[in-house]
Amino acid sequence: MIKNNIIYSIVIFLLIITGPTVFAQDIQKSASISLKSKPIPLASFKHGDVGNPSIKGIVKISNNGFDITAGGADIWGVKDEFNFVYVERVGDFDLVSRIESLSAADLYTKAGLMAREDLTADCRHIYFQVFSDNNPRNKNNGGYEFQYRQVKDSAMKAIYPKRSEGAPEFPVAYPNVWIRLQRTNNDFTGYYSTDGKTWKVYTTFTLELPSKIYLGLAVTSHNTSRTSSAGFRNIEELKN
Repeated sequence: MIKNNIIYSIVIFLLIITGPTVFAQDIQKSASISLKSKPIPLASFKHGDVGNPSIKGIVKISNNGFDITAGGADIWGVKDEFNFVYVERVGDFDLVSRIESLSAADLYTKAGLMAREDLTADCRHIYFQVFSDNNPRNKNNGGYEFQYRQVKDSAMKAIYPKRSEGAPEFPVAYPNVWIRLQRTNNDFTGYYSTDGKTWKVYTTFTLELPSKIYLGLAVTSHNTSRTSSAGFRNIEELKN
């Protein structure tokens, strides 16, 4: 009887000391599960100019993606001018695209992923975007930038990299420029990647946009007399 009690006590002791280890391994295994990607049908997208650019945008389907040629003064200030390729989306999302190329019509030519309240020029929105190269810009020594308009008909703002000198933390290197915009409730997170598999967080910003928004690809030349062309490929949504 005493022997059985000793064995029972040892078993209980081992369960106590090993239990947390097993649980931690389960958590680690769950955390390591990769996200699955699902291509978004290109036919589901609409497109058009926002604002009133003097040169109208052109959108073509090419190599399982979009080639967008856009004019427009900018996506900045209190009103925007750009070309938008979009779907209407309700609730959370996790949108990914590889930007294969972006021609420069100006130092501040931009292309990226946008979540927009509506299609008016001065509405609230989130815009995670890239520039055509890594030349120094205002408070930015890389190719990525996270921008937003928090209040309708008010000036946009930007979140810059932590450092503005030295080697860029978020450089662009076409054709392997991967960009990702995720919404969880009202938290919007921008991610950077060079291969579409390993992601690094650029920033997270909270903006109370409606559940239903316009989500898609936005390009502006930042030059009213010239166009810029951007090639978007691998347009997908990530799922757990």
